[in-house]
Amino acid sequence: MASVIEKTIRAAVTPVMGAVTNFNRKRLATPEGGHPYLTGVHKPMTEELTLADLKVEGEIPAQLDGRYLRIGPNPASAPDEGSYHWFVGDGMAHGVRIAGGKAEWYRNRWIRSNKVSDALGEERKPGARNPRTDTANTNIIGLNGRTFAIVEAGGFPVELTDELDTIAHNPFDGTLDHAFSAHPHFDPKTGEMHAICYNASTFDTVWHVVLDNDGRVSRQEPIAVKEGPSIHDCQITEKYVLVFDLPAVFSMKRMLAGFEFPYDWNPEHGARVGLCPRNGSGADTIWCDVEPCYVYHPAGAFETEDGKVIVDVVVHESTYARTTFGPGGEWSRLERWTVDPVAKKVDRKILDDRPQEFPRYDERTATQPYRYIYDIALAGRPDELDMAGTELFKHDLESGDKLVRDFGAGRHPGEFVFVPRSADAAEDEGWLIGLVIDAAKDTTELQILNADDFLGAPQAVIHLPHRIPPGFHGNWVAS
Repeated sequence: MASVIEKTIRAAVTPVMGAVTNFNRKRLATPEGGHPYLTGVHKPMTEELTLADLKVEGEIPAQLDGRYLRIGPNPASAPDEGSYHWFVGDGMAHGVRIAGGKAEWYRNRWIRSNKVSDALGEERKPGARNPRTDTANTNIIGLNGRTFAIVEAGGFPVELTDELDTIAHNPFDGTLDHAFSAHPHFDPKTGEMHAICYNASTFDTVWHVVLDNDGRVSRQEPIAVKEGPSIHDCQITEKYVLVFDLPAVFSMKRMLAGFEFPYDWNPEHGARVGLCPRNGSGADTIWCDVEPCYVYHPAGAFETEDGKVIVDVVVHESTYARTTFGPGGEWSRLERWTVDPVAKKVDRKILDDRPQEFPRYDERTATQPYRYIYDIALAGRPDELDMAGTELFKHDLESGDKLVRDFGAGRHPGEFVFVPRSADAAEDEGWLIGLVIDAAKDTTELQILNADDFLGAPQAVIHLPHRIPPGFHGNWVAS
């Protein structure tokens, strides 16, 4: 039972991800030199475009029939720079339609929250909303023939057309009660999607949420926590869903100071990984201690024959401790964690100590042992997740080798997603698809690389005549 104090705080919590607060925010000083996530390559786009006849170099594989989609924050009106955090910006979706060996169109569209609709002078879109927040800016997925923009911390999913126009705010046809996540994980064996979800105003509970084959919620299992942890992602094995309860927690101090994103680093919270039974009670979660750190994104996870759980994660030394503008920490690196449910401990092994993020893998291997991880290098200031890196990594988990593809000075890749060449293609037998910003030209390329010829010439490059700001996550959605 939450205390009276916690209930009072919960009622007044500043919503994350673009919500409106009942508090009158203090006017905070504008960052010297401009906000790092509103300037440079992060400068927001100011219009919605529909482009056809896109220039293509190379040959787009005939097997590719679908849409490459990516989303990120892009304020529709100028925010207060002193309180603005990268994670709260209005969502903007980007898409490239590919079919018949051609790039048919590019579109970008703001996700119509009430705030965005008002800023654009439009009628507000229909649908159920969390009363605190209706912004979706973190991931975009295809689900049972439909398209959804999704976010963590309480905002409900937003359904989009194939052309990325907002249809309605839609908590999975009324089946979602509490919150969703920006990172559901698909189990190819069961057809289910699993997520660990939190609501910013609920400090003592997170939920294991499962979507069935029809894209409707079939499970919302509560898991007890404390102090309102921000849990960005999870992973699944055949038996468990992994819960990363780490020391990034709600901060009343930051909320009262006027910051839009009221989370801070609190090592006293402790750090642990939970193994929640996929079909059991949240009360039966096995909690395993780990040294304080933060994980935004894991790669794959699986169980060993002796009952341990292996998960590969990009680990940050901390987050939110050194900046109020974005994530951060003194370092990030790729580690393999071995979670022991008997000893209730986590063994950590460093796989690569270079700063990196956005690990992706062949998701057909979900819950099973796998070999390859693809992610991007980070660069710039150590206290921020700077998207100014120029390299894409390919990690071979069997040999321990790493290949490095450098796109060149001033050319900055975002997250690349793996797409197999066919349903029965071997792991790594496919394409890596992602956006690369050319900062000098202020343009963007959608590159299609051969994953199994990682350092070779691109299979195809689709040219976009403008810069798409660095964002968060994207996916290939087959037709």
